[in-house]
Amino acid sequence: MGRNPMRAAVTLCAAAALAVPLGTATAAPAAPARQTTDPVLVDCAGQPEVRPGTYILACGDGNSRLVSMHWYRWDAEAAAGRGSNAVNDCVPDCATGAFRSYPVTVRLDRPTASAGDPGERHFGRITLTYTDGRPDGSPRTVTQPLPG
Repeated sequence: MGRNPMRAAVTLCAAAALAVPLGTATAAPAAPARQTTDPVLVDCAGQPEVRPGTYILACGDGNSRLVSMHWYRWDAEAAAGRGSNAVNDCVPDCATGAFRSYPVTVRLDRPTASAGDPGERHFGRITLTYTDGRPDGSPRTVTQPLPG
């Protein structure tokens, strides 16, 4: 090892560490594209979520959101759960209004492929059914498309 055994040992270790990544480039197969079996729920920021506890329905102002969600189904075709829809009553205006909570059942369906990630599917529609009271002027069941 010459005059400086420590220097020689460090040099050998460095050479070995550099040689490992320089092995054959085809030794490891490329990772397959990510495939999710169950669709996701895309939030207002475009981020995928699975079984979220909260979810903003009114992305523009945040005046309607799902809270305290408990999902009892989440599979390739649909998701279903229970929680509350917290809605700003906007009285006297939305800036000073109060949030009121209404119990709801939630159904997600119409899964479609994501444009940005072909291995990811997202739910395309949400249906809320109010089970005990509802916001003024709202029907008992509300269905709307989801971002994605």
